[in-house]
Amino acid sequence: MSYFQDMTWNDWLKDIIDIAIVSFIIYQLIMIVRGTRAVQLLKGILVLVATWAVSTWFNLYTLKWLMNQIFTFGIISVMIIFQPELRRALEQLGRGRIFQRSMLANVNKEVKDHIGEVIKAVNALARRKIGALIVFERETGLIEYIESGTALDARISSELLINLFTPNTPLHDGAVIIRGGQVAAAGCYLPLSENPFISKELGTRHRAAIGVTEVTDALAIIVSEETGQVSLASDGMIVRDINEESLISKLFQELTPRQTVEKRRSKFAFWNRKEDSSNG
Repeated sequence: MSYFQDMTWNDWLKDIIDIAIVSFIIYQLIMIVRGTRAVQLLKGILVLVATWAVSTWFNLYTLKWLMNQIFTFGIISVMIIFQPELRRALEQLGRGRIFQRSMLANVNKEVKDHIGEVIKAVNALARRKIGALIVFERETGLIEYIESGTALDARISSELLINLFTPNTPLHDGAVIIRGGQVAAAGCYLPLSENPFISKELGTRHRAAIGVTEVTDALAIIVSEETGQVSLASDGMIVRDINEESLISKLFQELTPRQTVEKRRSKFAFWNRKEDSSNG
């Protein structure tokens, strides 16, 4: 209490600013790792910390020694394990995007144009029964998969997408990853799903689409080269033979910036209340 009594207004102000900055940094770190595999790794680290605390409290010498050995090399291990997340965080900081969570902060018109180009390409590929796998990056970064392919950073166009998947071309085998408003890379390798309940009819392309949506929040469009059917994978699930209207609706719903969606919902709610009050 004597410490607080001796504090001046300047001391209070500095402490408040200090706590606010630290809290903001912690919040941003949580937002960066949220929705990534790093969350599960953080849970494992918390389990180790809890185990160390228990061993210290009860003087379990052997367990305490083991935990100390783990923590001795823990910093290096964490840097290795969290390498993709750390790289993505530094990349966002370098681009001045540390304050922006969404990677798809485009206006509605741009989102519509991008979806339109993708739909035109998907329809053309489906008619010709050319296999394709198009992945949309959302909140979770896909940098490790982008780096497995060939970097393009090109504007989204139906002509480009069709050429990329045309058979016997250098980049036709693999996934195209779309990041924001650009085709980030082509010929990318994705993790295959190990879900034993997936239909045996689905090939490698479909399993890769399901696999990447299991470990990230990405969306994946698949065109079957056997049937020409178009499928959509999300959250580890797949909708096969989806019609064009449903595909466009789902893409626009998921790829529209969250703030825009919330504004639209609040606007609709306002007009619904207004209409209900007028009818009453």
